[in-house]
Amino acid sequence: MLRKILYTLPVLLILGLAGFFIFAPGIAEQGQNRIEDAGPWPVSAEAQALHDRLLVADWHADSLLWDRDLSRRVQRGHLDLPRMIEGNVAVQVFTTVTKSPAQQNYENNSTDARDNITMLVVGQLRPVETWGSLLARGLDQAERLAETAHNHPELLTFVTSASELDAALSARGDGAQPVVGLLGTEGAHLLEGDIANLDVIEAAGFRVIGLTHFFDNELGGSLHGDRTLGLTEFGREVVAELDAREMIIDLAHASPVMAEEVLSLTDRPTIVSHTGIYSHCETVRNFPDELMQRIAAGGGLIGIGFWADVTCDASPGGIAGAILAGINVVGIDHVSLGSDFDGAVTTRFDASQMAAVTHALLEAGLSEEDIAKVMGGNMIRFLRENLPAN
Repeated sequence: MLRKILYTLPVLLILGLAGFFIFAPGIAEQGQNRIEDAGPWPVSAEAQALHDRLLVADWHADSLLWDRDLSRRVQRGHLDLPRMIEGNVAVQVFTTVTKSPAQQNYENNSTDARDNITMLVVGQLRPVETWGSLLARGLDQAERLAETAHNHPELLTFVTSASELDAALSARGDGAQPVVGLLGTEGAHLLEGDIANLDVIEAAGFRVIGLTHFFDNELGGSLHGDRTLGLTEFGREVVAELDAREMIIDLAHASPVMAEEVLSLTDRPTIVSHTGIYSHCETVRNFPDELMQRIAAGGGLIGIGFWADVTCDASPGGIAGAILAGINVVGIDHVSLGSDFDGAVTTRFDASQMAAVTHALLEAGLSEEDIAKVMGGNMIRFLRENLPAN
């Protein structure tokens, strides 16, 4: 009997570990990327017809973090390529997430807090080098996007320049409907404090660079760390290099002081990829209106998020209300979409239901021309003007 038990225990242990690695990451994601009260939301025939004519574009989705095949429609998370195509999403920036502090919050996080992403990459059995390197994590997620585009060209086209963007959008006009994907990062700590790593991430296709995330890093202060901390010397060096390489600077999660300093250092337009409007939804997560106006005055864009912490109402009508507030603060030419789909937030709809936002904007009285700008036209214009030409 004892011998039988000794033989059985290793088998049970192996089965238990296999079950953990197979099921735990999916269970974790289901708890993080939830959809609550998902409708069905009204979409009139007029709104659907308009939506079908639009080029819909979104600045921010963290889908590369999670262990699932974006080419397959699944029942968890906020987006995959089949759902995006159903929702007529034409352009999407996919962002890499490489570090996130335990007990993450909008008010104050320590740079030295235990990192949640380490547990996730180990649990997902990502390559061993990603377990201890933020750069390796970013490159691993970037490779996922490139491989998906290579293996499923009918679903995704990965672009890195204005000319590639135009070619991909023209191909969509010929009857094909693949999503046009770009690559960004949620915080430049993946550089690991080494300016030479800009060469590495640029070669991997990164074009939209968030400077910080939920904690202060080598570049400077976070909106959720030391809000009085601006750019470090390394941060100023990175900003200058991003300008020279025509890489887009994303100020989402930057401290207000850092954002102000970036605007003083660069003549190139910046973005706030996923956010809300403070006067509409008074939360520390949203920059003051005056700072948003300064970003817009420099030609920048504001991406309105799809979760309640930045909009105070995550329904399609609530998103439309935040968009209208943004138009009132910064003008119609500076408002765009920044869903934060799959970013460990709770939404009220997924990528397949984007037409519900178009319907809500029509109901709110926005013209078709202005809806076209907000839903994608402004972002596509910005990319054409600010991505490297070739």
